[in-house]
Amino acid sequence: MKRILSIVADYSILTFGIILYCMGWTSFLIPGGIASGGGTGLCTIIYFATGLPVSYSFFVLNAFLLILGILALGKSFGFKTIYAIVMSTLLFEFLPKLPLVVTFDDRLITAIVGGLVEAIGIGIVLIRGGSTGGTDILAMIINKYWPISPGKVYLYSDLFIIASVLLIPDKTVNDMIYGYVTMVTFSVTVDFVLLGRKSTVQILVFSSKYREIADYMIKEMDRGVTALNSVGWYSGEESKVLLVIAMKNQLYPIVSAIKKLDSKAFVSVSSATSVYGEGFEEIKTGINLKKPKKLKEDKHV
Repeated sequence: MKRILSIVADYSILTFGIILYCMGWTSFLIPGGIASGGGTGLCTIIYFATGLPVSYSFFVLNAFLLILGILALGKSFGFKTIYAIVMSTLLFEFLPKLPLVVTFDDRLITAIVGGLVEAIGIGIVLIRGGSTGGTDILAMIINKYWPISPGKVYLYSDLFIIASVLLIPDKTVNDMIYGYVTMVTFSVTVDFVLLGRKSTVQILVFSSKYREIADYMIKEMDRGVTALNSVGWYSGEESKVLLVIAMKNQLYPIVSAIKKLDSKAFVSVSSATSVYGEGFEEIKTGINLKKPKKLKEDKHV
């Protein structure tokens, strides 16, 4: 029962984040004629240009990216990502029919508030291990083959998507600038919510139940653990400090598991700017299209 309640609570919070994210668009940005970045921003521009509902293009775009991602990355995506994409599609179709549009006399306020609402929503989604797809999937595909950080992929794609609003006849440079204002607001807010988007964390666990915690991390959460020898200087007792490296969006379930095993455990979390190795980043030099030359055997050896 506790397991079921935990799953229900997890998906309830995830759904709340998705609702906020979609409301940022349907209640503020789209009614205000503002297109920001990301896959949803591209779908919004298509809506401004053709009148095609955002829900339709959003679903088609993410379905295409999911298929492309599976082919390129060789693995399926998490169920929470698929759930978030499906829920977002339904909400983009349902929310515009409700009287939830908020208008301001100043479009600048609309751009800022819309960016804040969608950023808080996507922050909750990412913390819970989900994703709304779009440029997230594109960044994963590009980052597999080239040494380009996801942050740069987001930046370049957002700059291009927002600038493309100028292709619509009735849109002006002002519309593009408002889009960039929303983009900056969104980026800063998400970083504030996540304490570092798409980054890794280094977790140190101080607990007398280090054996139980280490076994749980390895067997149940599939996380690598390193046990470091330690000595309590006051007590003089020898123990172990556990070192765990994880992605930022994995921090919440890891800390929750630690607290369930030992409510008195002391946990220290610090950001790790770059982590290279199995399960994390690899040093990439691009796609090598040339077959490696065979080394000739030295006859004198």
